[in-house]
Amino acid sequence: MTQVIVVAHEPLASALLAVASHAFPDCARTLQALDVPAGEDPLRTETRLRELVDGRDTLILADVFGATPCNVAQRVADGVHVRVVAGVNAPMVWRALCYAHEPVESLAARAHGGAVQGVVPCAGTSPQHPSTKALRDAARHAQDQ
Repeated sequence: MTQVIVVAHEPLASALLAVASHAFPDCARTLQALDVPAGEDPLRTETRLRELVDGRDTLILADVFGATPCNVAQRVADGVHVRVVAGVNAPMVWRALCYAHEPVESLAARAHGGAVQGVVPCAGTSPQHPSTKALRDAARHAQDQ
């Protein structure tokens, strides 16, 4: 089983763990959260993350590419047993949890797919508005890919 760790600016990782526990209580046991407090030394964050990984196959879901949590995760990742996907959202976490039995490489691809498919433009107007059909068509197109 591949473990999943969310590393994000505080309190996002813990919030996503709570959401996962609500939606998939049995699967959420494979998920860990690492909140990064403002001002924490990146070396301290890296040490904490390495302790969570502990030599196991791990998918790390980071919040923002280029930010400290993702940069630290990239230093921990080896590309074989530890992979990183940035841009974490609830659909990404849920997908990762549902397929945590898969190897880390395929789990990373599934998590990425869950994140992308979970972002759908939604109409803010009544169904009679002419642009609603265009939004639905765009959502269907994105879902088909």
